[in-house]
Amino acid sequence: MPTNTKVEKHSHVACYHCGDDCPDTHIHTEEKIFCCEGCKMVYEIINQNGLCNYYDISQNPGINQRIKVREGKFAFLDNQEIASKLIHFRDGTQAHVTFYLPQMHCSSCIWLLEHLSKLDKGVKSATVNFLKRETTIVFNTEQTSLRRIAELLTSIGYEPHISLRDMDNTKVRKYDRTRIYKIGIAGFCFANIMLLSFPEYFSSGDIQEAFLRKAFSFINLGLSLPVFFYCSSEFFTSAYKSLKQKFLNIDAPIALAILITFGRSLYEILSQTGAGYLDSMSGIVFFMLLGRFFQNKTYENLAFDRDFRSYFPIGVTRLGSDGSEDQVPVGEIKKGDRLRIHSHEIIPADGMLFLGKGNIDYSFVTGESLPSEKVIGELVYAGGKQIGAAIEIEVVKEVSQSYLTQLWNNDVFKKQNEEKKTSFVHRISRYFTYILFSIAALATIFWLVNDSSKAWNALTACLIVACPCALLLSATFTNGNMLSKLQKVGFFVKSANALESIAEADTIVFDKTGTISLQSESSVQFQDGALSGYEQQLVRSLAIQSSHPLSKAIVSALPVQKLFTVKDFKELKGRGSVAVIDGQKLKLGSEEFVSGSRILRRPDSSKVFVSVNDEVLGYFAIKTQYRSGLSELINQLNPKYQLSVISGDNNAEERNLMTIFNYRSILLFEQSPQEKLEYIKALQNKGRKVIMVGDGLNDAGALQQSNAGIVISDDINNFSPACDAILDGRQFSKLAKLLAYCRKEKSIIYGSFIISILYNIVGLSYAVQGELSPVIAAILMPVSSVSIVLYTTLMSSWFGRKLVNNSRVI
Repeated sequence: MPTNTKVEKHSHVACYHCGDDCPDTHIHTEEKIFCCEGCKMVYEIINQNGLCNYYDISQNPGINQRIKVREGKFAFLDNQEIASKLIHFRDGTQAHVTFYLPQMHCSSCIWLLEHLSKLDKGVKSATVNFLKRETTIVFNTEQTSLRRIAELLTSIGYEPHISLRDMDNTKVRKYDRTRIYKIGIAGFCFANIMLLSFPEYFSSGDIQEAFLRKAFSFINLGLSLPVFFYCSSEFFTSAYKSLKQKFLNIDAPIALAILITFGRSLYEILSQTGAGYLDSMSGIVFFMLLGRFFQNKTYENLAFDRDFRSYFPIGVTRLGSDGSEDQVPVGEIKKGDRLRIHSHEIIPADGMLFLGKGNIDYSFVTGESLPSEKVIGELVYAGGKQIGAAIEIEVVKEVSQSYLTQLWNNDVFKKQNEEKKTSFVHRISRYFTYILFSIAALATIFWLVNDSSKAWNALTACLIVACPCALLLSATFTNGNMLSKLQKVGFFVKSANALESIAEADTIVFDKTGTISLQSESSVQFQDGALSGYEQQLVRSLAIQSSHPLSKAIVSALPVQKLFTVKDFKELKGRGSVAVIDGQKLKLGSEEFVSGSRILRRPDSSKVFVSVNDEVLGYFAIKTQYRSGLSELINQLNPKYQLSVISGDNNAEERNLMTIFNYRSILLFEQSPQEKLEYIKALQNKGRKVIMVGDGLNDAGALQQSNAGIVISDDINNFSPACDAILDGRQFSKLAKLLAYCRKEKSIIYGSFIISILYNIVGLSYAVQGELSPVIAAILMPVSSVSIVLYTTLMSSWFGRKLVNNSRVI
């Protein structure tokens, strides 16, 4: 009776060097398995060169097995124009270059990379930034070259990611410390002005020593000058820009309050009629700057604004009419050029396959999970990756006119630097400003009629005490604290505006391949029979010869024991492969190819049949592996959001997805990047606020068009398209909780706004009478600010406590 045998992936084993879990076992030497090439290389260097007795084994374990680098792979780095744009410092014979190495994994990687000088004497030093996965190398240009360093890194398992976008980033980005300087200056001046104002407070404004009163006042005035002219400059700049665009943002009333406070204080000090409110003014500026710094913290190791240039190579192999090879920059490719595309290289321009067998992986561009097989004369498109032997293509369109770059010509990308929405805080501040002006105007009119000597005091006092700083503080500290909490659980949100957009959304659109499914993993079961251990190794020895993703899934699922020698291997397009292994004839492929006939079966999975000596043993049923917790996540999201799945892949998984999503959800397949973008537009035209969840270049237009674009990444340092947030793939099942936490933002801000109103009522009760003393202002300003900071911090931490405890990412 036929049986079903589930073929599990081999158990995870510990790395021989560092002890971390190994995701697979393909990195090994002798019988020792490593988690990354770094650990393997460190093991080999330690044992070959006798650097220490780290392992209790023979001093001569064997020959150092470096990865062989294809000749000419980095020949484009010999081009001085390209090299000069990558090298960010040169002084005589010394040059500095920074490479992005996404393969960095553990402390062994850092150790190996920082000891590159032991492998190449031309390397003087190497410094690793582990968070950014970058290494900065200082080298002697007379002893080595940029090309040799890139080849060395590749040979030890750290091939540098050098993309077309690197050509625009010739300088090392310097951290902008301007706001830190402003906070430091404002904090110093605020503290000292408060200290020097104590005599004024305790004497109720009647300091007996006239010299001391005058000295303290002018010292305070001197301390306030850098706060007013330097530290507060960004508020005046922002207010001016908003008024120029006929829009009243929250910085406008704040700038007005700062100006009025400083102006009245200057008048009182110079005329010796009072001590002014310089402590309140400097306090406003200090707390505002501190809140914005907290909110606007950026993740230096992440990039939210990548485009197709981050995916494209810098150089490509161009063939001459005599068959000679020449490495040229991608920008120099012309129509009619003949290009050689090696295995796993990106096709930089649309072209016609001229020589070789094309096996093009378009998954990152179109979302199609299976490679497309191409024959001579067929068109291949830019952005595809050749899997298998090298091919030659003839360019039919230049890079700027290729299929991939057409997507970036869409108007949506030309607006990528503009904010997608106006914060609701600005909308609230507008009404706040109107009410404030009305109260100030009524108080002024009242005193002009009854006691004109108090009119000026009432007007300025209202504008000073009712500054909307508490509203801005509540927004900045709430957003800053929430962004920090989300970052701890692997959800990296770009900005406060992005956080608001996520919170306001009512529709979520999911991509399929790589987003809700695991692109690199599949569920593999052997059915209608069983395989012995010997037969499993025969099948694995055959499957490993093919670059087809189904063969790769089988290789990954079968245990690693022994590889047999393969003879007479043949692979037939769209059918399967055949070979003689250990004297046995094996076939692996479609049912018709393996058995000679075909039975109608339920199309719920991809099926790969196996025969040994023409005896059919059964077939591998390979299903898409969805992310853990997907069904539970969809059940949590369904009551609150309209859900859709829009995929560039075929509809083979439609039946499975229909069981996960309910009848209200929309499932669309074989959608181009442009069609995805148009679908998002159509939803927005109906008044929906859309979150797009994707992972690849094929989703880039939809991510940019959506109200909030979230990229799912299993490695947050790897390439991801432009987006508003990046979610660590391990936290995908927590998406509903993360979105619920984002929705708490408005509640917290409204709560703190109520608190600020209570303080304003107290302050205005003095201000409208024209009797606001510096002591009252000095008490109200810091107390209200501190209260708001404490409230927003405690509430955002309270709502996020379970989120962090249950979902911590290390």
